[in-house]
Amino acid sequence: MNTIRRLLKENTREYGMIIALIVIVLLFQLITGGVLLKPLNVTNIVLQNSYILILAIGMLPVILIGKFDLSVGSVAGFVGAVAAILVVKYNMPFLPVFLIGLIIGALVGAWQGLWIAYANIPAFIVTLSSMLIFRGFTIAVLDGRSIGPFTDTFQALSSSFLPDIFSGGVLHFTTIILGIIGCIAVILITIRSRAEKLRYGFEVNPPSLEIAKTALICFGILLLTYFFAAYKGIPTVMVLVLALIILYSFITNMTVIGRRLYALGGNERAAALSGIKTKLLTFISFVNLGVLSALAGMIFAARLNAGTPKAGNGFELDAIAACFIGGASSSGGIGTVTGAIIGALIMGVMNNGMSILGISIDWQQSIKGLVLLLAVAFDLYTKSRE
Repeated sequence: MNTIRRLLKENTREYGMIIALIVIVLLFQLITGGVLLKPLNVTNIVLQNSYILILAIGMLPVILIGKFDLSVGSVAGFVGAVAAILVVKYNMPFLPVFLIGLIIGALVGAWQGLWIAYANIPAFIVTLSSMLIFRGFTIAVLDGRSIGPFTDTFQALSSSFLPDIFSGGVLHFTTIILGIIGCIAVILITIRSRAEKLRYGFEVNPPSLEIAKTALICFGILLLTYFFAAYKGIPTVMVLVLALIILYSFITNMTVIGRRLYALGGNERAAALSGIKTKLLTFISFVNLGVLSALAGMIFAARLNAGTPKAGNGFELDAIAACFIGGASSSGGIGTVTGAIIGALIMGVMNNGMSILGISIDWQQSIKGLVLLLAVAFDLYTKSRE
């Protein structure tokens, strides 16, 4: 018990949010009469929040360096609008449109990165300006109306599922196999990580606790696998999100640029004196977020099957809130990709659960704002105890 208390105390941000997610899921499962965890609704939660998950992944490096971006929703809406015009009016195929969208996102990120990193204008001012600029651009290029529908290929970006190679059963058997493979991968990674820590003399958890933690992770994977298998299988967009989670977790945890992101957010002056190119790192962080904002915008447009003037409204709140709720520090230097995903899932489950209960949008926004405030307050409280 003493070991468990110590681990919980040392990992308050990580474990606290996981527990919070489980509690919120169970709460909404109870008050919605079991609707929340129906296979169809679980799939809808993933599809409805895929773009927020992507934005949260992109927002994390920016928050790690002690900044944030208010323009991601407007950029996502603008790229979705441009994609709609290229597909509907000019009949361009999917791949060129997709690449053009990503390039636009990179250029927007570069534009903001130049002002923030090299002109030393506060990120709040630059991104607020961009939010207004691209919100106006979106309305202008769409002429104030929605444009659609997209081609089937473009819609597949957000609505397709992995095919079932072993078709014929009640459950999507390919999904079950992938879930089992995922569990095996988690077990092997845990064993390897523990062996490396022991080799270098680092402190490790007791074997029983490590087994229990791994078992819980595998249980979660298999449960989610069952929900997907009972409907249509794994959504294609989830494969994309999982790939981004793995990639950005590797970058932030295992690479030099990842360590420099944390160093820059922890103390910018010390990072500069240690030889880190802080301006270039800031620039790259905003370019990266611009690309992922564009990706999120195209996925959202594909889900709506149209480019709309109001697309992306409020996305910046959900993305920033996801990172803070997931344990990122408002002052920079602290946060993980996994935490941002957990934060995004908390927001997604809350949105879905409140919608099932018939709670109006205005109250949903108020509740999410309160949750964001409490998350930042929790961050300050835990830092004061360190």
